This record gives sequence, structure tokens and C-alpha cells, in this order.
Amino acid sequence: MKTIGIVAALLASTTSALLMSATARAGTIASGVLLVGSDQTYPPYDYIDGDNKPAGFDVEFMTAIAKAAGLTAKFLDTRFENLIIGVGGDKFDVIASTLYVKPARAQQIDFIPYMKTGVSIAVSANAKRKPVSPEDLCGLKVSSIKSAAWTANLQEVSQTTCTTKGLGQIDVREFPTSPEATQAVLSGGVDAQMEDSAVLKQAATATNGKIVISSTSTLYPVIVGLGFKKGNADVKKTVTDAFEKIKANGEYDALLAKYNVSGATDGEFKQAVSGTN
Repeated sequence: MKTIGIVAALLASTTSALLMSATARAGTIASGVLLVGSDQTYPPYDYIDGDNKPAGFDVEFMTAIAKAAGLTAKFLDTRFENLIIGVGGDKFDVIASTLYVKPARAQQIDFIPYMKTGVSIAVSANAKRKPVSPEDLCGLKVSSIKSAAWTANLQEVSQTTCTTKGLGQIDVREFPTSPEATQAVLSGGVDAQMEDSAVLKQAATATNGKIVISSTSTLYPVIVGLGFKKGNADVKKTVTDAFEKIKANGEYDALLAKYNVSGATDGEFKQAVSGTN
């Protein structure tokens, strides 16, 4: 009986050691947990559902990633402008919040590409001007979520096209969340909103058509990536390995199909990081 007890104790000790070793290799801030920073005001990618729980593409994706890594995903609602600061300050392990891959961001954080998307322009349904392209925004007030990647694009158009043609600059008004930027359109505070295409489609539905998408094609196609603290190789490897697992078992493809988005190739990611896309 003593022998059985000793063996059981050894097995328990070994199992515990293996679990601790696995957690150590995962490199996460909290043992057994993958802390995910995301702005939960961004449907259909990140939002709080009717049951007051995180939902959306990023939430389902990271829940599957965590499960494949033997971890539990915990989502920390963080305003978009604070996400890169947060992951750098160890507030969470990874950013999963439809973060566009840009050269400047790649200097601050490490990326794993996982999705491809783009932006659109929306206006009030009764607006007289229905801008189709960024150039059509000259002389208009345009709302946007703060720290958006496309702000730089609009500033460039404003300087190189609008000013030279005497059409008036694009007046970009930034808001902490996308819904606030949409509300600015509804209240007449701005003339248009630039936002991720899927987010604007969701907003048009949520407002019962009070805002409409005026652009006719996806603008500024971009690669979306998970963001990691620079040099945090352990967490990045943990997520990379788990990502390969959900690719192999079909979960990833099923999510892409469910949300009508596409994956990103290595070539597209390299172009996004270098700014040549």
C-alpha cells in the first residue's frame, strides 16, 4: 500500500511539474491564462453581446487559440489607442483587436498576421454629398476612431490632392470609439465616417439605415495582425503553434467563412510590414 501511495505521489508530482513547465514555456503573464487586449466597441470583430460577454471574430479566434494552447482566454476591454501601450507594459499578453499591420507599428510590436480587410466611407442617409473615394472627402469633416491606420492616408490625400486643387483640407475628427464616430455622423457633427468595412456595415444595420456606405469598393486593403510585446518570443511561439493547430483542424477556415473575411499570406504580410503593399 505504501508503494502505491509513493507511486501516486510521484505521478502527481510529475504531472504538476509538467503543467508548471508548460505554463512557463507559454510565457503568459498569468499562469494558465492568455490575457487578450481588445477594444470591445468594435462589432462584428469585438463587442459585448446581450449576455454581457465578449463576442465577435477576434473573441472566437482567440478563444480557439487559447484552447489549442491549453490555456484559458481572458479579454480585457481596452480603448484602441491604448492597446500598443498596454501590451508593451505587460497589461496583457496579446492584442487581438483588428489591428492593421503598418511599418510604424511593426517597429513597436511584433505581429502574427491572421486576417485581411479594408475600409469604407459612410454618410448620413440624407446627405447631399456621397463620397466614393478619399479624394471626395476634400473640404469635409470626417470622423474616425482614434489612432486609426487610415488617418495618415487621409492626411496625405488632404495635403497632396485637396490642398493643391484648392478644394479644402480633410478635417479628421477622432473619437475614442467607433460608435462615437458614427454618432457624430448621425448628429450632423461631421459629414462622413471612415472605418473598417465590416464595422460600417454593422453600423448601417444597427442604425436601421440612418447611415449608408457611400464608397463602392474596399479602400486601403490591409493585413490585420495579433500584436505582441517586442521580444516576447515565448508567448508568440505559444500562439503561433496554437494557430497552426486550428488551421489544421479546420476551425480557422470555419471562422473566416462565418465572418466573410479572408486570411493573409506571408507575402502580403511582408509587404505590409515594409510598406510596399
